[in-house]
Amino acid sequence: MLAVHLVSFFFSKLQEDPTKKVDRFLYAMRLHDDQLKDISARFQAEMKKGLSAESNVTATVKMLPTHVRSTPVGSEKGQFLALDLGGSKFKVLQVKVREGMGIRRGGVEMEEKTYPIPGELLAGRGAELFDHVSESLKDFLHEKNISLEKKHPLAFTFSFPCEQSTLDQGKLLNWSKNYQVRGFQGKDVVQALREAIDRTGVLAMVNDTVATMMTCGFDDNYCEVGLIIGTGTNACYMEELRHVDLVEGDEGRMCVNTEWGGFGDDGALNDYITEFDKDVDAASNNPGKQIFEKMVSGMYLGELVRLVVLKMAKQGLLFDGFVSHALRTKGKITTADVASMEEYKNGLKNTKDILTGLDLNPSPDDCIAVQHVTTIVSFRSSNLVSAGLAAILTRIKQNRNLRALRITVGVDGTVYKTHPQYPKRLHKVVRRLLPECHVRFVLSDSGSSKGAALVTAVAQRLASQRRKVDETLSPFRLSHEQLQLVKARMRTGLEAGLKTKGPSAIKMLPSFVYHTPDGTEHGKYLGLDLGGTNFRALLVKFKKGLQNNTRLYHKLYTIPQEIMQGTGEDLFDHIVDCISDFLDYMGLKNARLPAGFTFSFPCEQTAIDTGTLVSWTKGFKATDCEGHDVVSLLREAIKRRNEFDLDIAAVINDTVGTMMSCAYEDPQCEVGLIAGTGSNVCYMEEKNLGDAKIQKMCINTEWGGLGDDGSLDDIITPYDVEVDQNSFNNGKQRFEKLTSGMYLGEVVRQVLLDLTRGGLLFRGHVTEPLKTRGIFETKYLSQIESDRLALLQVRSILQGLGLESTCDDSIIVKEVCGAVSRRAAQLCGAGMAAVVDKIRENRGLDHLNITVGVDGALYKLHPHFSGVLQETARVLAPQCNVTFLPSDEGSGKGAALITAGRETQTSS
Repeated sequence: MLAVHLVSFFFSKLQEDPTKKVDRFLYAMRLHDDQLKDISARFQAEMKKGLSAESNVTATVKMLPTHVRSTPVGSEKGQFLALDLGGSKFKVLQVKVREGMGIRRGGVEMEEKTYPIPGELLAGRGAELFDHVSESLKDFLHEKNISLEKKHPLAFTFSFPCEQSTLDQGKLLNWSKNYQVRGFQGKDVVQALREAIDRTGVLAMVNDTVATMMTCGFDDNYCEVGLIIGTGTNACYMEELRHVDLVEGDEGRMCVNTEWGGFGDDGALNDYITEFDKDVDAASNNPGKQIFEKMVSGMYLGELVRLVVLKMAKQGLLFDGFVSHALRTKGKITTADVASMEEYKNGLKNTKDILTGLDLNPSPDDCIAVQHVTTIVSFRSSNLVSAGLAAILTRIKQNRNLRALRITVGVDGTVYKTHPQYPKRLHKVVRRLLPECHVRFVLSDSGSSKGAALVTAVAQRLASQRRKVDETLSPFRLSHEQLQLVKARMRTGLEAGLKTKGPSAIKMLPSFVYHTPDGTEHGKYLGLDLGGTNFRALLVKFKKGLQNNTRLYHKLYTIPQEIMQGTGEDLFDHIVDCISDFLDYMGLKNARLPAGFTFSFPCEQTAIDTGTLVSWTKGFKATDCEGHDVVSLLREAIKRRNEFDLDIAAVINDTVGTMMSCAYEDPQCEVGLIAGTGSNVCYMEEKNLGDAKIQKMCINTEWGGLGDDGSLDDIITPYDVEVDQNSFNNGKQRFEKLTSGMYLGEVVRQVLLDLTRGGLLFRGHVTEPLKTRGIFETKYLSQIESDRLALLQVRSILQGLGLESTCDDSIIVKEVCGAVSRRAAQLCGAGMAAVVDKIRENRGLDHLNITVGVDGALYKLHPHFSGVLQETARVLAPQCNVTFLPSDEGSGKGAALITAGRETQTSS
């Protein structure tokens, strides 16, 4: 019996626990994690809707672009005036930002003065409100001895929903909080401010959330979210520009002001809204609007508590059913009272004092119960904010394709600052909802005014940076007139190379290839292809008259750097090792096959099967080769190995091989272009051949030498000079150094190095990787310039090179890559225009149809190179219809074709 009595006693005590009846009464306000995740998912859907141009009009979460494109990096500077308008008072400030003092160094000095706004202005005409702002500003200038005559840059924090088309313009969508100023909705508030103020230039208008993010971002470069939990509530964050439909462009990021207070205005939160929320909404100045804000913000929390306590009292659950007149009066419990009642040590005493002040006589249990009501109401607020913030952080993480996210949230607002439990609850729930995110919360110590000045400072920094970057890249942006000059100089060089017995910049080397394939080629042939860092061995089988029935087998071998720059004997022995392996692979060691040798370096030929190396290019420096017949060097190496024998019937350049390979598919192909590690062109010439019996011959132009005589000095930049001086062949192959894959990455690195030294990139930090020659390979240009590549991936590429970059850095790097590669493509296009126009004039034609066979990684892999080259050639040679045909099998097949052609002629 005693046990039964004890259970009954404890059960009755449990029933009497005042917090339990509150829990039952406010069950709908106690949100568990699954509900918060559901709310977060709904908010993510609303964010997506607000960002889309198609659905933004009907979206309740407006996702307003702010035109703030960057957070502070520490190099901002300047002196600004700032206005902060958003509550019953507003502030005027003078803000001084010192260069290089940001990112935890401190460097913003502020002087401020707060001015009250008379209550009648909050419901008066807009002109009267801004006249008051203007008079207060003039008072501040006078007090601080700041000249009224001089024009001052002004930053304006305006904490109401605005639609911005630029940083210095904003149309008011609607008033919030307790503002009901007439005749202003839909109007540009910045213009109204300008009309009220004579001698200031409003450079930026920002929302208080944006300003908070910028303030905290000045000290923490991970800060990319701003959060306000005060009289009102809102959040902003840095969104990928490609997702912001309402703004043109897709490069970089832009801060988006979510205006999340409107979440739920379309009924999205109806299943979470309580009767108390409905009562607060019905009694507000804007029924049906700002539903989320009314559940969360300081303007309404006290009133929610009052309505709960009132109803509990009416039902006899508090104060023995007594209801005072004060408890029935709207606004008698404030959010400050809520914070006071939840104080850790004095909370119950404060609760009793507040209730007594409402003409109530609370019991100790009443005080405990009312304190618990405030806890549930404020805890729900922090939970809802956590759900919204989790949605934003999840979107950022997904945008950047990250498994984990490190980010800082800048926070401001009286609820966050004064409520003793609110920050801890918010932090804990956010981290519980997103365990994979490392989230740091930073309290804004200077309010939103400092942030507005920093927005202006950042805007000035970006504008200055933009001018300097444009100045740096302007020499790479060639005009139509400059390209016409390049075409004319290339044409002059082609003619001079054909006529000159002595040295010329463009060599115009005879190839002793007199015709393109005619379809009679047949048999098995070897193709040997040396042109860069790889050697390729091929076996090609041609069937007579069946151009599309060619069988090709090949293997690729690497040429190590030490072989490229060692002795000639080692180089050719290595080539023979590769050939031996290939013959073993194909089971042809005992067969004596005819072979064609593609040798992609300048050679003087006196016959098809001899070629004296004029000079190495593309990084090769093997000794005892220049001035020697490369066919003889290969034959000697074969003899040294003494394992097999080859009949080397032809040596050709890779451009010739490419032309022949493509001509096998298209009889109109009479030009070969290489746009890869090197840059070169060949074509079928029919004049100035020095022998009347020869009707045509393929000429290897070696156009990479254009400019060796100084003819390109007017377009060569200091970066090109630096690349040339650090090359193996200083003063040679100047055109190739402007156009080929071997050098473009190094040109880009030189530009990046200069921009960094000028403080325009990588925060001015010149790192060891950036100083390392050759680290920026041309393949990175192709990757970085890909239209499908997000800036996050650009940053990943740079990070892989040891270059820590911001989003702004990535944009500039991408722009540098684009300028350098576009110039290369345009120069190749201008050179091609000179070649095809020469062919047209040689033949006395008004119009020429011709095909260019093309090979090379730059042409094939770079996302824009081929298009720019083709367009430039079209514009500069309008009387030529040029088709560009990429080579599938490369120049090795062309060497086999020439060999097959010779064998066919010999046998016939």
